Amino acid sequence: MSALTQGILIISETDYLEGEQFSDIKHEYIDGDVYAMSGASANHNRIAGNFFTALNVHLRNKPCQPYTSDMKVKIGSKYFYPDVLVDCANVAGNSYFTESPTLLVEVLSKSTRQIDEKLKRQLYTQITTLQEYVLIEQDFVDVEIIRRRTGWQSEHYFLGESITFESVGLTVSVEDIYYRVDNSDVVEWLEKKAAELEWL
Repeated sequence: MSALTQGILIISETDYLEGEQFSDIKHEYIDGDVYAMSGASANHNRIAGNFFTALNVHLRNKPCQPYTSDMKVKIGSKYFYPDVLVDCANVAGNSYFTESPTLLVEVLSKSTRQIDEKLKRQLYTQITTLQEYVLIEQDFVDVEIIRRRTGWQSEHYFLGESITFESVGLTVSVEDIYYRVDNSDVVEWLEKKAAELEWL
């Protein structure tokens, strides 16, 4: 999730939702306070894009549908923009938010880590339909998943491993999630694979 900057106005949910339809900048909404979202890095976009693409292909012709970071999730009087989400309810075509996500994904950065790991974790796990919350590092390789089935206990995955996202029945490798991502872990991994191929 992109960085947040505290706004100065307290506005109603109705005014917030109407304003978001015309705003050039996305805002998250927490109990009347509005927070503007800054842009995301290339690595952030690559990770979110890779994840969405895998979901979109896998869920074709299935009832569950993936959404990018333009779809809001509503929790009480709060609205957030996850980087990727999956909803298995029939979200109306003219809706700008959902209250029934099955899977939520946030790509972490230094500026959003505290919000994604603490506030959003606490709020997201209160959503009765949510089965999995995924937090993905962009500066190094680490995919953390917390699942309702395990009582929201953390599980971590790294390069060389595959992950099954149980909520949607998708298995994908960590390497595919980090495709084209430029960080030291990925560079070292690719160099190691290239060296191994030379010995074949």
